[in-house]
Amino acid sequence: MATDTSNLYSEPSDLSGLKGCIPLVGLTGGIGSGKTAVSDALGKLGAGIVDTDLIAHQITAAHGVAMPAIQKQFGAQYLDSSGSLDRAKMRALVFAKPEARKALEEITHPLIRQETFNQAQQLFAKGVPYLVFVVPLLVESGSWQDLIDYLVVVDCPEEVQITRVMQRSKLARAEVEGILQAQASRKDRLACADLVIENQGSLAELDAKVNQLHQKILQIKKEQLSSS
Repeated sequence: MATDTSNLYSEPSDLSGLKGCIPLVGLTGGIGSGKTAVSDALGKLGAGIVDTDLIAHQITAAHGVAMPAIQKQFGAQYLDSSGSLDRAKMRALVFAKPEARKALEEITHPLIRQETFNQAQQLFAKGVPYLVFVVPLLVESGSWQDLIDYLVVVDCPEEVQITRVMQRSKLARAEVEGILQAQASRKDRLACADLVIENQGSLAELDAKVNQLHQKILQIKKEQLSSS
């Protein structure tokens, strides 16, 4: 779910050493747009996927590396019965108190940056054709765009986003609308895109668009190799 610590992540690792060696693709979109469906499809085609959303969940799961510091900073009341981060409570806190958001970011961001770097290096060593970084707040960060070669935005109408998130995450409409307001506007996100994948149709339609994207990125790889 992209409404907790994962959605606070905005800083890239130092991936400059990979620049020019392999295509670096940023994948973003508003909550409920379908980023995971697109990244999963790209992964099946052979892309190396680094999902900062997933990393954030891992470090805030029970026994995750961020949990001791989170408990010390916020107290045991922000842990659920399993010892994981209580995402609903933390979401409410960080939306209400900017200082709490900052404190959480200071704990989670360095850990996510390091794991992003580790995974990217491992995938590069395995010989994947290109790397895809799935970052919910890529546009908002202002720092990822100079690092990547190609920015892909997954897009759909806001009402579709709201419906999907309400069904998936069992959130009230007002909660989803609050999350949307905290993200970049649809207009701003689209203005930054090198390619937009519209995701409001069937899975077959989405798969066809992902295949086209895959071919475009392979062409970028060919151009990188020919210029090196």
